[in-house]
Amino acid sequence: MLKKLFKVTLSLTLVGSMLAACSGKGAGNEASSGTATPAPPAATTTPSEYGDTGGLKLPLVDKPTTLTWMLVADNPANDKLVINEIEKRTGIKLEIQNYSDGTYQDKLKMVMASGKLPDIFIGLTPAELKKIGQLNAVVAINDYSDMLPNFKKLYIDENPDTVKSFGDQNGKLYAWPIYNMNRDVNHGMMYRKDIFDKNNLKEWTNTEEFYEALKKLKEIYPNSYPMASKTKEHFFRDLAYGWGLGGVSYPASYDEKTKNWRYAPTTPEHKEMLDFMKKLYNEGLLDPEFMTDTPDSWQSKMTTDKSFVTWDWIGRMDLFYNQVKSQNPDFNLRYANPIGPTGNIRTLPKIDTDFGIAVANNANKEASLKLLDYLTSPSGAQLITLGVEGQTFNFDANGKPVYPELKDLPQVDIKVLEDRYGMWLEGMYLHPDRRSVYYNYTEKEKEAQDKMISAKKFEPEDPVVNLTDDEISTIAELQTSLEKAANEFNAQYIMNKNYGDAQWAEWQQSAVKLGSDKLVTVYNEAQKRFDAAK
Repeated sequence: MLKKLFKVTLSLTLVGSMLAACSGKGAGNEASSGTATPAPPAATTTPSEYGDTGGLKLPLVDKPTTLTWMLVADNPANDKLVINEIEKRTGIKLEIQNYSDGTYQDKLKMVMASGKLPDIFIGLTPAELKKIGQLNAVVAINDYSDMLPNFKKLYIDENPDTVKSFGDQNGKLYAWPIYNMNRDVNHGMMYRKDIFDKNNLKEWTNTEEFYEALKKLKEIYPNSYPMASKTKEHFFRDLAYGWGLGGVSYPASYDEKTKNWRYAPTTPEHKEMLDFMKKLYNEGLLDPEFMTDTPDSWQSKMTTDKSFVTWDWIGRMDLFYNQVKSQNPDFNLRYANPIGPTGNIRTLPKIDTDFGIAVANNANKEASLKLLDYLTSPSGAQLITLGVEGQTFNFDANGKPVYPELKDLPQVDIKVLEDRYGMWLEGMYLHPDRRSVYYNYTEKEKEAQDKMISAKKFEPEDPVVNLTDDEISTIAELQTSLEKAANEFNAQYIMNKNYGDAQWAEWQQSAVKLGSDKLVTVYNEAQKRFDAAK
């Protein structure tokens, strides 16, 4: 798993202090580091030896340059191999200002209030970056796209909606995106293959077969509840993709047919999902504790003869096996086909700006931008997420990286690589190399990837519309009460035998009174701007 992503929210007073500092003669208008560094040694190799730079010429600067970079890391990184390698290749010496996840928030607040911004830093939300960007505290990255070939290729040419989705209303993008970080499959339905095989049951290929399999399991194990869940109120969101309702903005859902947004919990598709779950509940096929189960009680059911199918993170397949293999060596939890009429799972986004990677608007801004562009290139991606071939790692016969210095460790993961070499620093990996250990799937995880990719069972992505501050406030005001009411109704509809069409109609009216139509209007207005933007 990746390290927990840090997000910080500044108070209005803090933002005001920071902007006041930046508007004067502070570091926002000057080079943030006055430290001169010795010129790097004369190059003895050609830039091509570092691989594909995407068109950038190395070194990136023609005079000694020091950049400060504030990011999240538990241990000092300035003496690490990768940081030294960056200087060797680019001519840029980095001063990494690292703080642990637990202290970064407070430190960032102090830095922002002072106005003395590091050349590169992470941690502000996109909305916060837009606010300070419009006052020229940080750089509008796309203004410099002509000197950033990797940025231009990925976010202007190949993904032209990037600025529309993540920029401000003036078409300025202040957060450097991360590209293709997500695995294709990270969550989904899973089933106890050992139990299915033992009882001559085949994995389902559609929702009706899923229902029939659960019925047979109930007959064989009358004291069981074949389907269990630990995600509580998120149960409905998790399964929504199979009914065509899931998306990054859930419970707002984009209708691909009508090209309009809707409030998912009041749609006919949502009722179909509830009716199906109600049938499972009434027949003892769905665990009655599906809204309250803890991870421990859920695990106990899934690793015994109490429950046999669930929805969760793919790493659970191996975790559960490792926990119970001494008692049950035949235990075999496997990734399953989705349920629901679409038969699809979530499409994970290719582009992410939530890390808030920003460049201070100072004398070092062009060097900072070029460095980020280099780290986005195939050459930079390999350096940050694989290392230096022949020095830190080699590829084995299967094309997997092997780290000779780490051969005695039971597992080489991204945290180990961070601590040893300065790789995978949070906010520095911008376009991960898919050969990295992060994508070293276990046999079960690889099966899940291949299964969904070969079948193309991914729900279309909803547009990422660009919301104004007022729209964000409106959504925040409406969503809490709507979410609470929807969760309560969903549970009651499934568990109360007296709930049916009449109660559904009442819920739809209640949702409108709570603001569901207003919520949808916000998204549809944002969609109009998105469609009209060039």
